[in-house]
Amino acid sequence: MSNPDTPVDDDVTPVGPINLAAEAQRGWRSFFTAQVGFLPVVVRAGEQEVRTTTDRGGYIDVMVRHHNLPPGWHEVTIEARAAEPVTARVLVVDPEVRAGIVSDIDDTIMVTMLPRALIAAWNTFVRHTSARRAVPGMSDLYRTVLADHPTAPVFYLSTGAWNVVPTLRHFMKRHGYPDGPMLMTDWGPTNTGLFRSGIEHKRTQLRNLMITFPQIRWLLVGDDGQHDPMIYDEVAREHPRHVAAIAIRELSPAEQVLSHGTPEAIEEPNPLRNANAEHGVPTVKGKDGFALAESLPDVLVARRQERLAEEAAQNDGR
Repeated sequence: MSNPDTPVDDDVTPVGPINLAAEAQRGWRSFFTAQVGFLPVVVRAGEQEVRTTTDRGGYIDVMVRHHNLPPGWHEVTIEARAAEPVTARVLVVDPEVRAGIVSDIDDTIMVTMLPRALIAAWNTFVRHTSARRAVPGMSDLYRTVLADHPTAPVFYLSTGAWNVVPTLRHFMKRHGYPDGPMLMTDWGPTNTGLFRSGIEHKRTQLRNLMITFPQIRWLLVGDDGQHDPMIYDEVAREHPRHVAAIAIRELSPAEQVLSHGTPEAIEEPNPLRNANAEHGVPTVKGKDGFALAESLPDVLVARRQERLAEEAAQNDGR
């Protein structure tokens, strides 16, 4: 079962009418929250009750076993002393599922042109939710993949703060992106420095997904404005049997300049590139979802056929 990513909106459908007046809120409101660290809480999921404690930022990350909940979305209850119970939506992944999507958010499905400080602050604290732009064709691409794998989970992986989750939920609902758990981070200092490592956050979450769901082969989707190609390449070399394909959105020269100061994509040194043999995981690149859709579905079909052939060979050898 995936971990609760609170706060979470109520029922999220792929498409539908949006109350623009309610949606047009300034992002800075999400950061004025009262977070209580080291608070004992009780999580009730299905037939199980788990007692845990919030971390210093007021968040919880807990594994609930033997809950007996069927695959799909469910509500769990979180209780704390002297507080009203709250609910959070969690996704129980079907153990029979063999495909899944991990998607970056910034500049992959949503045009943000991070991390330039001024643009980041403007997008986070000033711009209206309804003003955020979707990358053309990306929601269509995800729906195409899910048409062949309707039970595949979609995880959204970002270095953004948990506080922006409600805003992102509104954005995804508005633009027709599939519902899915979000793997965000907590802004602020750590025990080792003033800022958290976005690279390490993504590495850790990807490895956790592959350990938690060893039966799934993942489509990893990101962009070339920051470190996604390097991170995905590392993970594919470590876990080639768990990565079906890598899809990279190529930013425009203007977006590259706003992202890191030069009009070309970053060519990062990767020691694994020389140390290990090729991982054999195909990589598809394109300027948007429409360009990626020209070749990605065929690549995924070929990879699925490879997997089925491998499984058949294993069964014959038993």
